[in-house]
Amino acid sequence: MNLLPKSSKEFGSVDYWEKFFQQRGKKAFEWYGTYLELCGVLHKYMKPREKVLVIGCGNSELSEQLYDVGYQDIVNIDISEVVIRQMKERNANRRPQMSFLKMDMTQMEFPDASFQVVLDKGTLDAVLTDEEEKTLQQVDRMLAEVGRVLQVGGRYLCISLAQAHVLKKAVGHFSREGWMVRVHQVASSQDQVLEAEPRFPLPVFAFIMTKFRPIPGSALQILELCAQEQGKPVRLESAERLAEAVRERQQYAWLCSQLYRKAGLGNVSLDLCNGDTGEPRYTLHVVDSPTVKPSRDNHFAIFIIPQGRETEWLFGMEEGRKQLAASAGFRRLITVALHRGQQYEGMDSIQAELSARVMELAPAGMPAQQQVPFLSVGGDIGVRTIQHQDRSPLSGDYVIEDVQGDDKCYFRRLIFLSNRNVVQSEARLLKGVSHKAQKKRKKDRKKQWPAGTPEEPPAAPGQSIDKSYLCCEHHKAMIAGLALLRNPELLLETPLALLVVGLGGGSLPLFVHDHFPKSHIEAVEIDPSMLEVATQWFGFSQSDRMKVHIADGLDYITSLAGREARPQYDVIMFDVDSKDPTLGMSCPPPAFVDQPFLQKVKSILTPEGVFILNLVCRDLGLKDSVLGGLKAVFPLLYVRRIEGEVNEILFCQLHPERKLATPELLDMAQALEQTLRKPGRGWDGTYVLSDMLKTVKIV
Repeated sequence: MNLLPKSSKEFGSVDYWEKFFQQRGKKAFEWYGTYLELCGVLHKYMKPREKVLVIGCGNSELSEQLYDVGYQDIVNIDISEVVIRQMKERNANRRPQMSFLKMDMTQMEFPDASFQVVLDKGTLDAVLTDEEEKTLQQVDRMLAEVGRVLQVGGRYLCISLAQAHVLKKAVGHFSREGWMVRVHQVASSQDQVLEAEPRFPLPVFAFIMTKFRPIPGSALQILELCAQEQGKPVRLESAERLAEAVRERQQYAWLCSQLYRKAGLGNVSLDLCNGDTGEPRYTLHVVDSPTVKPSRDNHFAIFIIPQGRETEWLFGMEEGRKQLAASAGFRRLITVALHRGQQYEGMDSIQAELSARVMELAPAGMPAQQQVPFLSVGGDIGVRTIQHQDRSPLSGDYVIEDVQGDDKCYFRRLIFLSNRNVVQSEARLLKGVSHKAQKKRKKDRKKQWPAGTPEEPPAAPGQSIDKSYLCCEHHKAMIAGLALLRNPELLLETPLALLVVGLGGGSLPLFVHDHFPKSHIEAVEIDPSMLEVATQWFGFSQSDRMKVHIADGLDYITSLAGREARPQYDVIMFDVDSKDPTLGMSCPPPAFVDQPFLQKVKSILTPEGVFILNLVCRDLGLKDSVLGGLKAVFPLLYVRRIEGEVNEILFCQLHPERKLATPELLDMAQALEQTLRKPGRGWDGTYVLSDMLKTVKIV
């Protein structure tokens, strides 16, 4: 039997509802949930002694159940004569004080201010089927009548799916009338998706419109959202922002329903926000492993990523998360990243905070009351200490933070908040010089040298940096590329001129400066704030062999190439990011690989020199174009892909006849490595330079 209309417009038809209730008979039809699902919010906004009008009552049991728990002053109206007759017969003996009247809610016969509550369960949704003029006029009459029959201080409780056009109409109408508007989510997505036959893939909301006495000339709007039955209402500044917040909850509910019905939806991620501030608190990634054989205990698990490690390949990249999920052995794994700027007490408090929410993302087939394990590395949530926050006019907001790695070493990182999942610069802190140790040392120093005395040593955050260690894999590869120059022994004994475009934290030019004693380095950085960051927080300093120029790299190289006596560099390195996130290439900016500019780079490179470029390009067509342009200027081109990252290091030289096969490259890199390992060179040798060139390919 088909009870649903052929067109949504039929919902507003008297004939449709007469036929509907004749076909359905006496079986109750519960739009948008039963009494048990709605009672929490209804009891919050209705008192048993209040006089209640239910509009469009249909044959729902809601009024009857409210009556049975003490709400006995209830009047029900409906446009269908059939359903009113059915409801009168059903309640005549058991509920004598409750009345049922056939009445058009757009032309009600009650005196003004007759009721303290008007209850509407799906009726507004049924009437407001579209935004045609005729429909909107009918809804205007309906809402005007609701306002007329309510007392000042009374509430219009409307249960709705809060579709965009319905929310817009209801909020617009009552906010213009000076009423207080609150939208309350009353049925969570978990309730809906875990049913055997879910009614809707969207959550159900209640509009609570409270009638205030009109204040002449007042434009005050009170708009609130209450996301959960026990949650605190959040005041919102506009109807548009309220609609956006409702839409976010609808999208989340739809996502939950999709995740419940099917696995393998692809890369699914979402943010859970702080209810008070609206700021992101957790980022969740849902990872399904279809190859994992189902068993009773391997349906679902939550993995808490230690603070500061969310940028690592295993946690920050889709392929890494797939590998993590497969090794964990669960059908569905949810990884949870903790946001900087949020406070977390520990694993137990995070588990308590997340338990209910993550269960909404559980897969189908998980047994009821199944215990869901919370996993992590080493069982803790890691350590993240924000050392400094500031804003650069060029790079935007940034943060300097110390985080603990998996070997208990601490690392200092520069993060641009416009791209908060990318580590811009990183340095290892010397062992034993953690943030706590620095604070203690500073405290002891104050005891020894009172503030203001000449003997007081300066507090220099950069002094704790391990300058012998390169954290970034692409920096290691760039250093290994120096093996392409000449006999590695001579690299340390003869002058070496380098131009580095892009300073960041300064670790790349600083490593060359400290380990190649005859080197002379010029670094070019467009953002003066980055020089301050490198100097204050990453141990960088200038010297007679290290100079920094605050300039646009394009302009600086153009200026050098235009000189009559052009300087010549043995090595030119580009490690500069683009400030435009919409481009398919984030490093370097496209102008740095234009052929006319590459010709200028060529003009200041020695004939045996090497041009080393950090390339980050997700657009395959664009990348092919870049490689083709480079090859046209630099005939000898090696490419080294950084495993687990998007970075590729390009080594460019002018003479193709100097091409080296992989074994020769490895020999050169090993010789350079052995030279650097010699006593007194200051290098700890914790990584193998030759490994950086093992997978080099010639383009």
